[in-house]
Amino acid sequence: MKNRMKQLRQENGISQERMAEMLGVSRQTIISIEKGRYNPSLPLAIQIARCFNTIVEQVFLLEEDEEGY
Repeated sequence: MKNRMKQLRQENGISQERMAEMLGVSRQTIISIEKGRYNPSLPLAIQIARCFNTIVEQVFLLEEDEEGY
C-alpha cells in the first residue's frame, strides 16, 4: 500500500517527531509508514487521517486504486 503521509505532513509543516508525538508512536514508526515498510492498523490509519483533517483514502492508496481498478 502506498501513502501520501510524508507529502501531507510536509504540506502541514509537521515534523516526523511531532507526528509521532501526536499519534503516540515512535519516530521510527512514522519513517517506516512513510517509506511503505509498515502498514498501520486501521485505528492508527484513522488517527493519521484525522491529523490532516481528511479521510483514510486520501492518505493511503491501494496499489489497484492507482491502476484504475
